Amino acid sequence: MTPSTAQRPQMSVEDFEELARRAPENVQLELVNGRLYVKGDRISPEDFEELARQAPEGVKLELIDGKLEVKPLPEQRHRAIVVRLSRLFMQRRPDLALYPEQGLKVGAYRKGHACADGALAPFDHFIAQEGDWADPDGVLMVVEVPSRNRDTDRRDRIDKVRGYAEAGIPVYLLIDRDVDELVVHSNPVGGVYQQRPSYPYGATVQLPPPVSIDLDTEKLKDYAD
Repeated sequence: MTPSTAQRPQMSVEDFEELARRAPENVQLELVNGRLYVKGDRISPEDFEELARQAPEGVKLELIDGKLEVKPLPEQRHRAIVVRLSRLFMQRRPDLALYPEQGLKVGAYRKGHACADGALAPFDHFIAQEGDWADPDGVLMVVEVPSRNRDTDRRDRIDKVRGYAEAGIPVYLLIDRDVDELVVHSNPVGGVYQQRPSYPYGATVQLPPPVSIDLDTEKLKDYAD
């Protein structure tokens, strides 16, 4: 029987073995039931950046709340949603771009490293920044389209919410595929988003400043699972 998406391993044994060989000397990795762990449960931002640079092709790593995470590779509906949103933002805010798979330094003191499904910012905003992990200053909004696996609920609905709010990113748009709705987190104060209205697919979603557009989501009904 083919395992459900929620039961699929984060990475293959072959990718794990390659990553473990390339890991910094003081970082010891484990693969337990298909899940990647760091012995001792914590890894420094500096060691993480080195580990992320050494990751095999197709493996994307994140550092959320001090813990190593493997970001699931997007599947076709996931990609379609991000492309659709990119087109909508281009039509409504031609001064901005939705940068896909954008690495950002997040969380308290920006020691976390998140790979956002989309980061809305002015054109050429990241061009002057070096490395894979950009400072979030100037990012108007981040977008996450959770994949269907057992890590997603905690990471995208809890840990990343806190990390993006602590980094001061004004708006976090969550496309919740489990219930076919969009959740708009905004107004971060003290590391907590104060507002989080939700809208069903097909509604006109009001994105607050500094995005300041009404987003027509009728097309998202076509991407419902």
